Amino acid sequence: MIRSTVAHVDLAALQANFKAIQDFLGVGGPQGPALRPQPPRIIAVVKANAYGHGAERVALALEAAGADLLACADIEEGIVLRRAGVRAPILVFGALSVSDLDGLFEFSLTPTISSPATARAVQAAAAKHGKTLGYHLKIDTGMNRLGFRHDNLRRTLPELLGSPNLRLEAIFTHFATADDPERPFFNEQRERFEAALKTIGGIGPRRTLIHAANSAAMLRDSRVWYDMVRPGLLLYGIVPPPLATTIPLTPVMSLTSRVVAVKGLRPGEGVGYGLRFQADRPVTTAVIPAGYADGIDLRVSGRCHVLIRGRRVPIVGAVSMDMMTVDVTGLDDVSPGDEVVIIGRQGTESWQQIDAREMAAAIGTIPYEIVCRIGARIERQYTATSHGDTEARR
Repeated sequence: MIRSTVAHVDLAALQANFKAIQDFLGVGGPQGPALRPQPPRIIAVVKANAYGHGAERVALALEAAGADLLACADIEEGIVLRRAGVRAPILVFGALSVSDLDGLFEFSLTPTISSPATARAVQAAAAKHGKTLGYHLKIDTGMNRLGFRHDNLRRTLPELLGSPNLRLEAIFTHFATADDPERPFFNEQRERFEAALKTIGGIGPRRTLIHAANSAAMLRDSRVWYDMVRPGLLLYGIVPPPLATTIPLTPVMSLTSRVVAVKGLRPGEGVGYGLRFQADRPVTTAVIPAGYADGIDLRVSGRCHVLIRGRRVPIVGAVSMDMMTVDVTGLDDVSPGDEVVIIGRQGTESWQQIDAREMAAAIGTIPYEIVCRIGARIERQYTATSHGDTEARR
């Protein structure tokens, strides 16, 4: 049995987006024809359950499309991918806990080393396993989360670079303001990273892979493409706001449901917890079995719409755990069973589409949150080919 509310994930669109990003990198992006001898390779980011799209199927589709490397948040996410059959290299972005380092070796995962303490723990684990382990080195250029400080490398790095069981494969950083063109800090971080690379070259390997650009940075400045780029949101067909792009992308996921009841309200009557919506005229409402347990944000009420019969209808009343209500007054013959599009398209006109970026803007958040919060009880139905063959899998 499949619940009425379903997330549809188009793997063909995902792979097309991957190819479109490859083409964009091949011609040099917004700065014009590429000057480098070859375009950067792609690290496909599939952390957080592939931004809510379902990590196992998404990772396998991206591997088939030619992703050079997949990236997840922690060892546990990497293990899920390996158990799903992913063979491509997997980079663990996040902090490593000392207790689960054996997973790096058992499942052939590449760690990020971002502190001297992590370096010692991973070196000890590698020595215990009798193996040499490749790693990516993270440099903190001002985001002040994980990473070796860019201005303290001569003191903190020699021990790591001298570790007998660890092999440096890549160096990277992460930009704090790549999606904010008005902030000069992006360029300051770029300059700090360039200086850090020179410092590392003076005390360690002369040549290793370099990466820095997430989706926003990739769109913004080809100088930070280096050897590899790390698109996440773009793979899923969403452009990080407020940026724009000419890359032909298609949203990979849609979220649909069904009307389960139609109700009439008399003037003065309310609907839902707290009666936050009260009718000032005769109103017809439709009840949809999707709520905050499914990842629908409470703030959508009064700010967002859904599509029913190709028409935009407003969400009214408080979103509850399992249901929300929409105003379908004037929409003829709405009945239980009618399709509801919460995210996606229902018709060919531009206004007959609601995407994660629109919803995020309406409630004052970011599209990453919209897609990542789609709940675990929502069934994912995968379109495996451009011909529309589907398979339901959570």
